[in-house]
Amino acid sequence: MTRPVKARLFRRFARDLMEKFTTLSGVAAPLPMVNIDTDMIIPKNFLKTIKRTGLKDGLFYEMRWTADGQKKDFILDQPAYQNAKIIVAGPNFGCGSSREHAPWALLDFGIRCIISEDFADIFYNNCFKNGILPIKMPKEIIDKLMDDASRGSNAIIEVDLEKQEIKGPDGGTVHFDIDPFRKHCLLNGLDDIGLTMEKKSEIDDFEARQKEQQPWLHGAS
Repeated sequence: MTRPVKARLFRRFARDLMEKFTTLSGVAAPLPMVNIDTDMIIPKNFLKTIKRTGLKDGLFYEMRWTADGQKKDFILDQPAYQNAKIIVAGPNFGCGSSREHAPWALLDFGIRCIISEDFADIFYNNCFKNGILPIKMPKEIIDKLMDDASRGSNAIIEVDLEKQEIKGPDGGTVHFDIDPFRKHCLLNGLDDIGLTMEKKSEIDDFEARQKEQQPWLHGAS
């Protein structure tokens, strides 16, 4: 790894350090629709930016706004759910194109966890890389959580990643499965760059040896 490349990685890592996910307690918004695709989550006209911020206004844009700019009565704009941190969704959430702006927009709005029967693979992977926990649960559990979420701001759901548990507003607890490596990354706030930076000492040692053995790669004659 050359010095300029390493420097860019350090700058990128310092700027976009992923927030750790340990426990999350908050309002859950019910979104029982089936096959919510990434174009519904963030329409293509919002994909011009490569920044991860400023996308919350485009989240579910066509379901939140009329053609003449009037707000619809979408669930996340209702007073009880404006500060929702969790979405309980219908099956096949995040299908469609592979746009990473979809988890960016959800995160920018404040959503840190999505619970569904299943997810599109690329969206599922992108969530973990951006600090969002996607949880797969069977239909009967989703139905119960959807009912809990329908209670509005009084329906506080708690997600404990370390224990791999979801606690409902009535105190009931259910267990969820997660890949151990992905769990480790979320608990420690590690995206792909963060994982690379965990090897900083090895990278520095390699660079020092390479500079001594192949000085021409570092600008020396």
